[in-house]
Amino acid sequence: MLRGLYSCEYGIGDAVGRSVMYADAGKLLGGNSGFAHTGTYQVVDGEIVAEIITERHNFDPNYQPLLGKDIATLHARGSESDGVVRFKGSTEAIPGAGFWSVMTPIDDRIVPAPVARRDGDIVNGLYSIHIRALDSIDGGLSGIMLLHDGRILGGDAFFYYLGSYTCADGRWKGEIVNQEHTPARGQVPVFGGHEVGIGFSGRYDAKGAELQATALAGKRSLQLSAVLKLIEPA
Repeated sequence: MLRGLYSCEYGIGDAVGRSVMYADAGKLLGGNSGFAHTGTYQVVDGEIVAEIITERHNFDPNYQPLLGKDIATLHARGSESDGVVRFKGSTEAIPGAGFWSVMTPIDDRIVPAPVARRDGDIVNGLYSIHIRALDSIDGGLSGIMLLHDGRILGGDAFFYYLGSYTCADGRWKGEIVNQEHTPARGQVPVFGGHEVGIGFSGRYDAKGAELQATALAGKRSLQLSAVLKLIEPA
């Protein structure tokens, strides 16, 4: 009933936000450029009952908390219709205010099947990712990324990431396709309006990873660096 990668639009009061969310086997993992979302769900009498914790991972003051706090918990109930999941709920952070969310599935079939895990592989889990454009180009992204048995799923308020990786002995490499789920032209100058292919390599340890990458955005070839920090093991 609730499984796979979704783009999410949600709101409470007059505030509206967007993110991506991955759901599988009762767990929810997702977020956007400023906040990570982790939680659980279960089906009760045909209704999806979820609890989600939203927590800041990016301390740039431009990213303000939708719920007025850097850490807050949401309680929501919803149902699926034609693949779209709609929730309504509440939070103790804003007593009496109604929360709503619409989750729309993202086609993630290009992501390969999981591979067998080995000792010393990069930790499966939800990571924050902060991407910086090099070569004196003004641009970059932050978001969240789920790494799990060779698969990459993630995104932010405008984009979603799909890809794969291999790793061994503290080094990893892979490929990512960065695509829009919400139009970003004018909002993210380097990436907005483009499907971006990214090849990368770098190092990892138990707390996170770093990478150097080449991205093809339209007719431009960009050099990028990124830092990943583990938020929630999975």
